[in-house]
Order: sequence, then structure tokens, then C-alpha cells
Amino acid sequence: MKLFLAVLLVIFTLASTLDATTKQEKLKLKEEKALQAQLDASAKEAELQNVQDELSKIKKELSRDNSIWIKSYNSFMAYQEARKSLREVRSRLDQLQDYTPSVERKLESEALQAKEKILTDQVELLKAQGTSPFVSLLKPDEAGTLPSITNPFQIVTGLSYVKRLNSQYQDYVLREDDLQELISLLERQVTVYKDLIRLNPKGDYEVELEATLLQVEKFKLALDTLISTADVYEKRIESTEAKINKEIKDQLYKLFNIGLVIFILFFLSFLLKRVIKRYILDNERFYTANKILTFVNFTLIILILMFSYIDNVGYLATVLGFASAGLAIAMRDWFMSALGWLVIVVGGSIHVGDRIRVEKDGMIYLGDVLDVSLQRITLLEDITLTTVMHNRRGGRIIFVPNNYIFTSLIANYTHGSLKTVWDGIDIVITFDSNHKKASHIAKEICRKYSKGYTDITRKQLNKLRDRYSLKNTNVEPRIFTFIEPNGMKVSAWYLTNAYATLTLRSTISAEIVDAFNIEDDITIAYPTQMIYASPSAAKSLMPIEES
Repeated sequence: MKLFLAVLLVIFTLASTLDATTKQEKLKLKEEKALQAQLDASAKEAELQNVQDELSKIKKELSRDNSIWIKSYNSFMAYQEARKSLREVRSRLDQLQDYTPSVERKLESEALQAKEKILTDQVELLKAQGTSPFVSLLKPDEAGTLPSITNPFQIVTGLSYVKRLNSQYQDYVLREDDLQELISLLERQVTVYKDLIRLNPKGDYEVELEATLLQVEKFKLALDTLISTADVYEKRIESTEAKINKEIKDQLYKLFNIGLVIFILFFLSFLLKRVIKRYILDNERFYTANKILTFVNFTLIILILMFSYIDNVGYLATVLGFASAGLAIAMRDWFMSALGWLVIVVGGSIHVGDRIRVEKDGMIYLGDVLDVSLQRITLLEDITLTTVMHNRRGGRIIFVPNNYIFTSLIANYTHGSLKTVWDGIDIVITFDSNHKKASHIAKEICRKYSKGYTDITRKQLNKLRDRYSLKNTNVEPRIFTFIEPNGMKVSAWYLTNAYATLTLRSTISAEIVDAFNIEDDITIAYPTQMIYASPSAAKSLMPIEES
């Protein structure tokens, strides 16, 4: 019995010990679970905070990115929202018309009408978005009309067009890169929203997740369209560039051929000028031939360029025909000068080197012809009797329009083969002087100093008989006497060099004065007044200078 009791005691003791141990283990396990739950809650809270921080970061990047894709999408959504609101407002207005009128409904109707007007304006402003949010972004920029290169000046235009196409294509590719980055960012945002829903089911992130998923879907569709359009755009650029390069190559080849022809023309002109210079010794003829060659050469070059780069020369001739009437009026002086140049060159009335005299508006200009261009005659004014008596200026360059040959008097001192002109010296002697003797002395002096020019003129006039009807060919000095108020005027005329009239005039004048002063019966007169005391004493009185 004692043994039984002892066993029971042992068993009871063991049972109590086991029960206590079990309770301790359960308590410890519960404490561990509570600690684990606390740790899990802390970890979940930390993860939730990290996810929310990630979402804030993504939204900040989207707002800071200022992407044209986001702006376009927002405009599209605003357009859709405005249309939806406008439909609701109009539906409510229709309902109000069916109700019995009241003050409250009238106020509501007026407010809705104002809102309808605002929404209508918004819809009109955003109407460009249409049914797609990315119409303008998916369409490549227009580079303008494809140029047709028909002359060398358009080569730069063609190259600029190709450069502009490539630049626009690069911008288009950049749009694709921007869109891909934006889609990646939005996909990260989708992942973040899903994590937020998992970590915080009560956070109500489903609406934002659906909006983001819709946005990603729209952007992916736009990306697919953009990629396919970029491929087509690239092929179009390659085709356009090949066409422009071919046209540029053709123009360069054409320009090379034209340049070669122009070079040959210049070379032939140079050779002809060398030949002319070698065989034509007369400077005037050489100058004329040189000008004619230059004119013909440039005319040929202009014709070559015209027929090379003008597709319809007949059309150009028609246009010029209609424009010629207006041009003839507006540029009358220019055309008259060009016609005058043609008359001068063909007629041969004026050559380079000739000494001419031009009268215009009371002014007299005398000089040597330096050049006869299409519009004007260029003169170098020399010191002549005209310079001494009228202008008191010399050495000027005078430009005479060619049309002056039709409207003004132009005298040529050296026309044809003539290089001499008649010059005269007048000297007055008193009435009681031996005028016959004075005339003889003046004639001998003129004959002495002008003999060389007299012989030259005689030969020159003989050459001109084939061109002109020459009747009076007397080339000897001529003396004329005239009665003047103060005495007898002896007018001595002689031939002299057309380019040096003053030199011989000065020499002959001095010789005549010296010769008259030697003679006792020849007195040079000047304005005088004679006083006679008696008729017989008239010849004995000396002339008195008039004060």
C-alpha cells in the first residue's frame, strides 16, 4: 500500500513538473510570437514607408520631367473630361426644361448655362487633341517642299534640306527615347502601387493604379506607332537624300562641262587677242578689235548659261517682250546709251584716243577719249584753249553718256585719219599801218611753223577722199583782214596738231608780235581814241590810251 502511494506521489510530482514545464514553454512561445509579430509589423511599416518614398520620388520625377508626352496626355484627358462634363450639363439642362419652372430651377439653369459656355470654350481649345492624345507628336515634322535642283545655286538649298530632314529625324528618335524612359518610369509606378495595395489594402490605391495602367497602355500604343513611323520616316529620308544627291551630282557634272566650255572660250579669246596684238599695230584698231572680242566672248557665255539653265527660253522671250515696253520707258536713258554705244562702235565716229569736244547746258568739255563703254564715253580733260578761256580747269575725268550723240553736239578733232585742226590767231593793227605787209609777215610765219602739219594734212585728206566728198582741200596757211572799230584785224589761220594746239599757238603769237614790233610802219592797235587839232595834223598825232 505504501508502495502504491509512493508511486502515485511520484507520478503526481512528475505530472506537476511536466505541466509547469509545458506552461513555461507555451508562455515562452507566445512571447516569441508576439515579438515576431511586432518585428513583422515594424518591417512592414518600414517597407510601406520605403514604397511610399519611392512613389513620391517617381511622382516628383514625373512632375519635374515636364515631358511633352505627359502634357499631351493630360490635355487629352482634360478634353475627355470636359466633354463628359459638358454632356452631363446639357443632360441636366434638358431635364430642367421638363420640370415645372421655379426660382430654384431657374437659378440652377442659369448656373448650368454659364458652366456650359465655359466647358464649350474648353472643348474648343482642346479640340486639336481629337480622338488620340499624341496626334501631333506621332506625326513627323514637315521639312517643306522637296527642292528640285536645276542650277548650281540650288545645291546649297538641297544640302540644307537634307540636313534639315536628318535633324528632324534625330528629334523624332529623341521623342522615342523620351517615351521609353517615361514608360519605364510609369511601370515602376505601377509596381509601387501594387506593393502599396499589398502592404496597405485600406489605402485606396486601386483608382490610381487603374489610371496609371491606362496611361501605360496609351503610351505603349504610341511607342509602337512611333517605332513603325520612324522606320518609314528613315526610308523616306534615305530616298529623298539619294534623289537630291543624284541631282547635285548631275548639276556638278553640268557645271563642270559649262566651266570647261567657258575656259575654252576664254583661252581662244586670249589667243585671238595675242594674234591681233601681233598683227595689228595701230592702237585704235587693236583697241576696237579687243573690245569686240570681249563683247562677243561674254555674249557667248551669257547665251550658254541661258540655254543651259533656262528650261523654256521661248517663255523667257515672251516675258521679256511684254516687259520691254515698261523697261523701255523706265530705262529710256539706259537703252539710249546702249544704242548710242552701238552707233559709235559700228559707225566709227568716235574711237579711243580721239580728241572730242562736248557741249551740254552751256558747258564745254574738251579731252581725249580714254574708253567707250556700253553706257558712257570717258574723257581726260587736257589743257586747251577751251580750258584756258572757259573752264579754267584741266585734268578732270569727264563721263559723257552715249545718248548725248543723239541730243548734244559732239565735235571730233581727230576723226578718221585726220590728226590736225585749223587754229587761228587774231591781231589788230592801226588803220595807218601797212596791213598788206602785216598779212604777208603773218602768213610767212604761219607757213614756217606749220609746214610739217600742212604736209601731213595733205596726205590725210587724200586718204579721206574714198569716204567723203572733199572739195576744198587747201591746206596752206590763210590770212584774212577785217575792219574793226579799233583798227584792221589780221586773222592768221594755220594747221596744227590737234593734241597740242596751244604750243604752236603760243610760238606763232610771239613770233608775229616780235615781227610787227620790228617794222616801223606796223603798229599793234588796242582800244584808242584819236584827237585831231586840224585835218592835216591827223597823221602826226600818236594814239592815246583810252582810260
